[in-house]
Amino acid sequence: MRMTPPAPLTAWRRDQRALLLAARQAMSTAAHRIASRALAERLAQQLQQPCPTILGGYWPIRREFNPLPLMQQQLAHGVQIALPVVLARDAPLQFRLWHPGARLAVGSWDIPYPADGAAVLPDTLLVPLLGFDLDGYRLGFGGGYYDRTIAALSPTPRLLGVGFAAARLTTIYPQSHDVRMHRIITDAATLDPSLTSAG
Repeated sequence: MRMTPPAPLTAWRRDQRALLLAARQAMSTAAHRIASRALAERLAQQLQQPCPTILGGYWPIRREFNPLPLMQQQLAHGVQIALPVVLARDAPLQFRLWHPGARLAVGSWDIPYPADGAAVLPDTLLVPLLGFDLDGYRLGFGGGYYDRTIAALSPTPRLLGVGFAAARLTTIYPQSHDVRMHRIITDAATLDPSLTSAG
């Protein structure tokens, strides 16, 4: 059962984002490294079952979990890797194939992206999270890029939300535009929201 959101919800989410980002920035280097290693191990297990053909990743910012080493491992196993490209502020993201050494351009928030190549459709998507709840909903930075992108993708890829366990909230008060993840992987657990909601 969904809880009644605070009014106004936008202000509550803005405040939560600020708190969550501050907490992540405050993690010690050692704590961040340990949590990242544990998260990478859990994520690698998820990517074995099933193994993706095209994995949509991301370039980390603001001390997000860094998936680049894992993405390079997946490349070595024959998985194609795609990174997101911001085409316009209110448009869905486009994904282009990436590999180490590929020519990169720099876009919004100084995030590198593949400068060349046609759009591809990932069958598995790593979705970075700033906050999350046990029902599988996430808070990002508030731009709505992933919500718009996932809504536009057909078929919908397998959605793996990735972030640190300390980012857990009781609820994000999900709205109609919020997209539920198929799994949320943290340094502490791999969460299956369908099982959580079922019981």
